[in-house]
Amino acid sequence: MKIIKRMMSVTLLLALVIWWPFAVFASDEDVAQALRRDYPTLNFQQVTPGPIAGIYQVVADQSEILYYAPAAGYLITGEFWTRDSQNLTQQAKVSLMTAKAGLFPLDKAVVIGKGPHQVIEIVDPDCPYCREGSAFFAGRSDVTRYIYLFPLNIHPEAEAKAAYILSSSEPEIAYEEVMGGAFDALPLPEFKNNGLLKEHQRLGQQLGIHGTPKYWVDGRFVAGSSLQLVEKMLSGKQN
Repeated sequence: MKIIKRMMSVTLLLALVIWWPFAVFASDEDVAQALRRDYPTLNFQQVTPGPIAGIYQVVADQSEILYYAPAAGYLITGEFWTRDSQNLTQQAKVSLMTAKAGLFPLDKAVVIGKGPHQVIEIVDPDCPYCREGSAFFAGRSDVTRYIYLFPLNIHPEAEAKAAYILSSSEPEIAYEEVMGGAFDALPLPEFKNNGLLKEHQRLGQQLGIHGTPKYWVDGRFVAGSSLQLVEKMLSGKQN
């Protein structure tokens, strides 16, 4: 995401908000128009009131949370925290991504398990955190996993591995082999690419995925490799 105008930290913004005279904006759409004017190259999808007066929350690139101060014309990166250590920015992102749980075409996923809990995963075959997650879920009887492959550019062999998994006649077995490192030092078996990886990549782009792993546990989004949180959710210890 490219920002061509001024950016500032949340700390500096809070000092600004105390004394900067607010302009009056009649609606969120007025704010959105001001944002388009100030940052014409910003790819944003939503503008809503932010955590403090005069500051608006912006959803950009499908999954990023930014803040905008229309009176000053500033776009802000950073996080808002409350006195009791609640990360409002992270909560907003979890809500944003949780709302996307219904967008997955489950018939296109690699499906492993038949347990009562639904776990949707977006993973890169060569991402070490994704492999930790794969080991965490392996053999569990309490989950049904729907896995989508999203190889990252930083892993040059990941795309071929992902295509191999999705083109296999037994993708769940191929997935476990790849995530277990079976082809880290050996060449992949020959396979005919069925094109399903392109659909997985397109889905990830539409969701605004920039890193892996990503999880949805019974519809609720879990960022990164927060496997302790996942364990609590599956055990019913996390509301």
